[in-house]
Amino acid sequence: MRTGRPVAKIELSAEAADILEGYTQRRKTAQALALRARIVQGCAAGLSNKAVAARERVTVQTVGKWRRRFVERGLDGLLDEPRPGVPRKIDDARVESVIVHTLESQPPGATHWSTRSMARHSGISTSSVGRIWRAFGLQPHRAETFKLSQDPLFVDRVRDVVGLYLNPPDHALVLCVDEKSQIQALDRAQPLLPMRPGQIERRSHDYQRHGTTSLFAALDIATDRIIGRCYQRHRAVEFRKFLAAVEAAVPADLDVHLVLDNYATHKAPPVRAWLAGRPRYHLHFTPTSASWLNQVERWFALLADKQIKRGVHRSVHELRADITAFIKAHNDAPKPFIWTKTADAILQTIARYCSDTLAIHTPTC
Repeated sequence: MRTGRPVAKIELSAEAADILEGYTQRRKTAQALALRARIVQGCAAGLSNKAVAARERVTVQTVGKWRRRFVERGLDGLLDEPRPGVPRKIDDARVESVIVHTLESQPPGATHWSTRSMARHSGISTSSVGRIWRAFGLQPHRAETFKLSQDPLFVDRVRDVVGLYLNPPDHALVLCVDEKSQIQALDRAQPLLPMRPGQIERRSHDYQRHGTTSLFAALDIATDRIIGRCYQRHRAVEFRKFLAAVEAAVPADLDVHLVLDNYATHKAPPVRAWLAGRPRYHLHFTPTSASWLNQVERWFALLADKQIKRGVHRSVHELRADITAFIKAHNDAPKPFIWTKTADAILQTIARYCSDTLAIHTPTC
């Protein structure tokens, strides 16, 4: 017989479910808020407080608290309540003035406000400006770049490529193919000063160039294994040779689906002629200016971060040897990347970003 207080049931609307999912997936969400969102999601899925507490490694009382807060106040119940303390000396009008000036004006002779310039302008302390900015998520010192694809086939190509990731065809391989061109073999002008207790590794700013190489790579999304070849140049001839290496490395009884970008090398006549004689190869092109859809780009970032940026190479031969060693080490312990975002979710995110951008730049009457 069940005893104790009855557990409040949670039924999520589609909008609330999307917001909670955003809290759990967004990188910039506070960890406390993400935890509360996961607790509510678990409760909404029908799990008991004890099961949710075990999954999230918190107490049953914590789960009960956020379940109750969500039932009573909805999404607002997941936010922190005002804390007691000394009454604030800066009223709402001055806070609003700081926010408006931060968003809609520039200081004399500069492109953005700093805490000191805003403090001088507003007549409050720099720490107060910092607290206001943190409370409203304002970071004038930071700027990010973006690029929206203008490919007329953007939607179709996103659905095509993401469909391969989420539901790969049977009896087939899906390979993400791309090139990392002009990798420089760099040698530092002075010897490297190694890391010591209390001292990070140091290297000279200037360097000497010893040539370049271009890496062609194919990532098997099912196993995370890499097929890679280095060539002196980056042309259709080299890409044709790389396709021959791929042909020799993959089983002959499987279809091969290649995810590529729109670089002219991939569509050159020698490449087309080679593919025409091998009908088991199927090409899937990412949209223009959307290389983030190609999973091999993530592997290129690992290669640059772990081998190339801090490597010392006195010749192209040394550079190629280190790249080959990195590929071998990666293939010895592969860890497949699990793609989770659907094409609809990607398109909704981009549509929301475009609508927000349009709203910002549309003049009001």
